[in-house]
Amino acid sequence: MQRRLAYATLLLLTSTLVCPAALAQTAGSTPAPSTPPQSNDPQAGQDQQETPEVSAPGMDMEVTDIVVTGRHIPNVVRATPQIVSVLSSADIARTGEGDIAGALSRVTGLSVVGNGFVYVRGLGDRYSASLLNGLALPSPEPLRRSVPLDIFPTTIVGSALVQKTYSVNYPGEFGGGMINLTTKAIPEKDFVTVGGSIAADTATTSELGYTYFGGKNDWLGFDDGTRKVPAFIRNAPNGSGLIPAAQVLQLSNASTTLLQRNDHLPANWSAEISTGMSFDLGEDRLGIVTSAGYSNTFRTRSIRQQDSVTETGAIRNDFHTLLTDNRIVGNALLGVGYSFGENTIRWTNVYIRDVLKQGRGSAAEIYNNASGLRFQQNTNWFERQLLESQLVGELRFSDALRLDLRGAYANSKRNAPYERQFDYLCSATTTNGGQANYDGGNGTPGFQCNGAYQVTQRFSPFASVIFSDLEENLWTGQADVIYKMDPVPLTLSAGYYYSDTDRFSRRLQFNYQTSAGGGTAPGFPYNLLRPDYLLSPDVVNNACPQVGQRVCTLEMQFSTPLGAYAYDAKLRINAGYVQAETEALKGVRAVAGVRYEKAEQSVTPIGTATTRLNNDYFLPAVTLTWNFAENLQLRGSFAKTISRPQFRELAPQQFRDPDSDRLFFGNPLLKDSQLYNFEGRLEWFFARDQRFTVAGFYKNIKNPIEQVGFYTGADDRLQTGFANLPKAKLYGAEVEMQKYFPLDTLGGGFFSTRRALVIANYTYTHSEITADASCVPNVLNQTLGGCATGFGPASLQFRDGAPLTGQSDHLVNLQLGLEDTQSLSQFTVLFNYASDRVTNRGPSNLSGNGFQPDIIERPGIRLDIVARQGFEIGGGKFELKLEGRNLTRTRFSESQTFSNGAIVFINRYNQGRIFSLGLSTTF
Repeated sequence: MQRRLAYATLLLLTSTLVCPAALAQTAGSTPAPSTPPQSNDPQAGQDQQETPEVSAPGMDMEVTDIVVTGRHIPNVVRATPQIVSVLSSADIARTGEGDIAGALSRVTGLSVVGNGFVYVRGLGDRYSASLLNGLALPSPEPLRRSVPLDIFPTTIVGSALVQKTYSVNYPGEFGGGMINLTTKAIPEKDFVTVGGSIAADTATTSELGYTYFGGKNDWLGFDDGTRKVPAFIRNAPNGSGLIPAAQVLQLSNASTTLLQRNDHLPANWSAEISTGMSFDLGEDRLGIVTSAGYSNTFRTRSIRQQDSVTETGAIRNDFHTLLTDNRIVGNALLGVGYSFGENTIRWTNVYIRDVLKQGRGSAAEIYNNASGLRFQQNTNWFERQLLESQLVGELRFSDALRLDLRGAYANSKRNAPYERQFDYLCSATTTNGGQANYDGGNGTPGFQCNGAYQVTQRFSPFASVIFSDLEENLWTGQADVIYKMDPVPLTLSAGYYYSDTDRFSRRLQFNYQTSAGGGTAPGFPYNLLRPDYLLSPDVVNNACPQVGQRVCTLEMQFSTPLGAYAYDAKLRINAGYVQAETEALKGVRAVAGVRYEKAEQSVTPIGTATTRLNNDYFLPAVTLTWNFAENLQLRGSFAKTISRPQFRELAPQQFRDPDSDRLFFGNPLLKDSQLYNFEGRLEWFFARDQRFTVAGFYKNIKNPIEQVGFYTGADDRLQTGFANLPKAKLYGAEVEMQKYFPLDTLGGGFFSTRRALVIANYTYTHSEITADASCVPNVLNQTLGGCATGFGPASLQFRDGAPLTGQSDHLVNLQLGLEDTQSLSQFTVLFNYASDRVTNRGPSNLSGNGFQPDIIERPGIRLDIVARQGFEIGGGKFELKLEGRNLTRTRFSESQTFSNGAIVFINRYNQGRIFSLGLSTTF
């Protein structure tokens, strides 16, 4: 019995609640059977700045072909007619970031929120679109249509272009910016690069973490069949939804339920290989680029999680959570390019698999405003996969006529089998005649309670398992014709765009219960068992031993969800555009066009009526560039764009975000948002690849979609829904400078070939929402304030004048570097600061009890150091890279601050410093 009683005591884990006892088994043991990388050639001088290769629809990226008379400056940022920021492969390598989301966080006005979602000028990820070689990408995330860019390793990206002003050759869903990633087509010379890295996180490596066995292939990011979902699970909603004991025993047990302690988590590591080769076929050229990478990382967070349902901030729940993520990412790229004359055809295939294996234990000294200790454990497995194959033809028939043809098929998947949760409670009634006294294991005071942990019917459910899956298919095609008239400085372009998206999403939750007692837990002593014993044949077949042998069994009941358990979604877009570019007056460049876009969007929940949006828009855009001096130009632009509700926001399906532990629920009454965008920018290109820019921008948003926080019951977690607002506005300014300082004036020797680099940018953004008496969709589908059914006054769901979700008032980036102009030798210090921003709305006034404060994240400052050094050994070329990340040990903090000064920490944890060592060789 002591072994059975021990499970909950040895799972006390976080902060003062960590129990020093080892878990039932050693982590990792089998449970008991119940584009090419940067050249490191020392002769490849860093002063030979590359022209980034950019593939985008209807865009002429020839920087030598500038319309403005007599103002030739070979710079992509300068040459494009729109306001853009470009990261070349050299820029990406300098930051040392492993994924493109991290590299983009260094761009003016961009910030990364959550797991790789890029916000442009404080506008949420819904207002940013991601393209690969000019074609759309589907998202593997149920909560978003946009793609989390942290799944793209920098090794397969040749350049990243961020366009901040709209042009009609791009899709109309454009608010903050368009992010276009371009892969290499044809390498200039053959190469093979092999590299690897190892990293230590001071908060994780060799520290305590929680894992579970899973399957023998988990370390590769693939399940070995342990988590295979049987047919009776998928078919359960079609019948009674009851899974009897015999079928319960067919599910995976110990390998997916038993949380295990690992006192020394391993270091993080990655490996990659890239190849490139080209062949001359007469006057034509064929190129092949391949890349494959793999990384295995651990991250542990010791989190304080609290919540409150009162206006005074009185704590309702206070959890200490230890959460360990084991993330396995694999990626592969195959690119084939063929150039003949001035034409290029590229066939690009990208495969990315991102798997998260998660072990979590939470203990609460305060639960539902009462003293007593609740313990909750979760074991999760999340698979995200993206596959895209695209064919691009960039054809030039003459100096005057060009044709771009693009087509792609993409498939994204997300599978999450066996999301398991078990709840235990510290009983006030002693069951063993004694007391258990637990401490934190390191001299800290602990928690004392009578009795032992036990599963109890006080929780509904006391144990559950969720199976969810999502699949999305996306077909896209685009054709663009560009014609340059001579001698009149006029370029005409026109194009057609087609996109067809089809998504299926399903979430099946099952709650464990006894056959005799409905939702009750098994009887004593079975309710004291750890999860794998609890689900063993002896218990499942005889869940009520005190009543009598085999009086009841343990079964699973399909939980009828709030809303629908599954939905189909479709989005079909047909669009066409015309655009003209001309030098209207000497030194004045004008680009104007209009796009017509028609979209049919539908979401069909199982057993519920279909939601349909069928809208069409004319979307004009105009940009003027005045080149009033040799290296100075002034830009101004206006555009109308749109933002559609995401599938997940329209679907009445509950979903839990495993990272934030928040519940989300869609709203089928949402409608499109419309944006009116204004911008002006002054640009000074005082030398090659050196510039100073200052810009101002203003956006008026009609019917923006924002989050709404609400509770459905006294014991429920905070849920998040979505509603349209009447309007919102956002405005701000940004300034950027990039400057090199030659150091040869300091003398010969070390400084003779070196220069200093300063890249600095600052963005100020302010936003306000309007929440008046206008009737807007109601997340609770109630009839309120005289509005129609399902609608209510905006003032009941939002606070008038609050900022948009995700918007920081201040963003600062600074790069200080020292680099050799004749060989690979770089040392860069990177500083980043983001001011406070709203990540989630506090509970609204729907209940009539007033608003709670919004949930505010404090990103703070971050300091990183990256050093790269090339060298030769035995004729081989090598690159050594050293990195230090988050040297300030900035803490992650999300909190609510109440009017009486009380602070509720929604999510707060320390982040470690990360030190890595990488080595690669090219031959």
